Amino acid sequence: MTLIFRPAIVAAALLFTAALPSHHAQAESLAGSYLAASQANFENNYAASALYYTRALAADPDNLGLMQNVVLAYLSKGDAEKAVPIAAKMESLGANSQLAQLLLLTEAIRKENFADAAALFEKGASFSPLLDGLIRGWVDFGKGDMSAATAEFDEMRANNAMRVFSDYHRALMLAVVGDFEGSEKLLAGENGQPVRIGRGSLIAHIEVLSQLERNPDAIKVIEGAMNGSGDLEMLNLLQRLNAGETLPISQVSNPVEGAAEVFFTLASVLSGEDNDRFGLIYARLSEYLRPTSVESLLMVADMLSAQKQFDLAVESLNKVPSSHPEFYTAEIGRSEALQAAGKAEAAIEVLRGLTKTHKTIPTVFTSLGDALRRESRFPEATEAYNGAIALLPDVQPNHWFLYYARGITLEREGKWDAAEADFRFALKLSPDQPLVLNYLGYGMVEKNINLEEAQQMIETAVAKQPNDGYITDSLGWVLYRVGKFAEAVSPLEKAIELMPVDPIINDHLGDAYWMVGRKLEAAFQWRRALSFEPEEADAARIRLKLEIGLDAVMNSETE
Repeated sequence: MTLIFRPAIVAAALLFTAALPSHHAQAESLAGSYLAASQANFENNYAASALYYTRALAADPDNLGLMQNVVLAYLSKGDAEKAVPIAAKMESLGANSQLAQLLLLTEAIRKENFADAAALFEKGASFSPLLDGLIRGWVDFGKGDMSAATAEFDEMRANNAMRVFSDYHRALMLAVVGDFEGSEKLLAGENGQPVRIGRGSLIAHIEVLSQLERNPDAIKVIEGAMNGSGDLEMLNLLQRLNAGETLPISQVSNPVEGAAEVFFTLASVLSGEDNDRFGLIYARLSEYLRPTSVESLLMVADMLSAQKQFDLAVESLNKVPSSHPEFYTAEIGRSEALQAAGKAEAAIEVLRGLTKTHKTIPTVFTSLGDALRRESRFPEATEAYNGAIALLPDVQPNHWFLYYARGITLEREGKWDAAEADFRFALKLSPDQPLVLNYLGYGMVEKNINLEEAQQMIETAVAKQPNDGYITDSLGWVLYRVGKFAEAVSPLEKAIELMPVDPIINDHLGDAYWMVGRKLEAAFQWRRALSFEPEEADAARIRLKLEIGLDAVMNSETE
C-alpha cells in the first residue's frame, strides 16, 4: 500500500471497512470515533480530529489509514512528538507514506542524526524536487560533506524555477562556515536583482553585509526595503548598524536550522493557497526544528486563522516573547483571532494592554480603534484613533484609512461636521478612494445635502469598484433621492444581485419599485428586507410601508 502526502480519508475509509473489529461494542466505538474524526477533519478542527482518530486507532491499532490521519492531525495541531512513534510504526509496516517519511526525516535532523536522514533518501524517500534538493543539501552539510552539499545546490540551480531557492540556501550555508563574500555574492543576485524569498533573505543579506564591515550598504538595503514603514525589527537593525555594531548571523547557524528554513520557505510559497494544509504542515515542521522562531510562529498563526482555528492560532501567538520586536504584531494578531472567535472583550483588553507597553506605535492604537468600531463602541474608537493620529510623525498618503475610520466613528456619534472633515482629508491624502467617496457621498444623500456632489462621488466610486454591492446601492439611492426613480431601479437591482440578503438594499429597491408604479414588486422586496432582520427602527418603517404604502409613510413623516 502507498499512502501519499495528503489527508487519507478515502484510504482510511477503505481500511476501516476491511479491518472493522467483530466485537459489536468495539465496532460501535470505532465507527463513532471515525465519523467524529472525519467531521472534525473536514472542519480543520485539528484538536478534535487528533482526539477522535486516536480513539479509532486504539480500537483498530494496525489500520494504516487511521495512522496516517492521526499523524496528520497531530502535526497540524502542533504535536509532532506524539506523531513520531506512529510514523515510525507506519514505516516498519511498509506503509510507504510520504507524510510518515517526512516526519521521520525531520526527527532525524532534529536529533542531528544526519546519517539516518540520508539513509531515508537512499531507501527511496522522495517528496518533491525542490524539497528533496534543499533538504539533501543541508543533510550533506550536517554530515560534514560540503562538496556533496554544493553539488546538490548546483544541480538545483540548473533549473531556473529553483535557482532562487538554491542560491538563498547555499548563501545561508556559506554564511554558516564564514564565507561571507561568497554568501553576499549569491544574495546580491544577478543584474541588480537581489535574492528575496520573504523577510528571511532580506535579514540574511543585511547581516552578511554587516559581517563584511559594510554597514553603510546594509543600511541602504534596509532603507530601500522599509520605504517609510515603521517596521520595528528593521528600525532596531538600522539603529544598531548606525551605532557601528557588527550584526551576528541569526537566520541560520547550523544544519538543523537550515532544514527548518527549508520548511519555512516551502510554507511561505504555499501560504494563501485555497487549501494550505500542506503549507501548515511545512510551517509546523519548521517550528518543530526551530521552536523559538518568531517568523514560524506568526506564519502558523496566520494559516490557522485562515482556517478558522482561532484557539490554536492564539496558542501559537502566545509563544512569542514580549522582548521580541515583533511582539506587538503577534499581539495584534492574537486580538484579531480572539475577536474572530467571538471573544471581543478579551481582544480589546489585549490591545489596551499594548497601548501601555507599546505606546509609541500608531498601529497599536489603530488596531484598538478598529476593534472598538466593530463592536459599535464609537466614542472609545474615536479616542483610540485620536491616539494613533497624534503619534504620526508626518502624515503620508497611506494614512488615509485612519482618517476614514475616524470619520466613520464620528459620523456614528452624530458629529457630522467633524466626520466630513476627516473624509475630505482622507480624499486629499488619497484622491478617488472608493470607500471614502461612497461613505461621504452616501452620508450627504442621507442628510439631503450637496446631492449633486454626492452623486458625482458615488459615480466615481462605482467606476472604481463596479462589483461592490454597497457602493452600487449608494448610486441607486442617490438617484432615488434626487427624484430619478426610473434611473435608480437598474443600479439597485444590480446591488441586489451582488448583495441579495442585505435588508437595506432590498428596502431601497422596494422604494424605487413603488415610485415607478411596480407596487407588487415593492411589497415583495420589503417583505424580503424584513426576512433579513434589519434594525428595529428600519423594520418598523418597512412594516408601516407594507400596511399603508410608501406615499402615506412619507406624508406622515413630513407633517
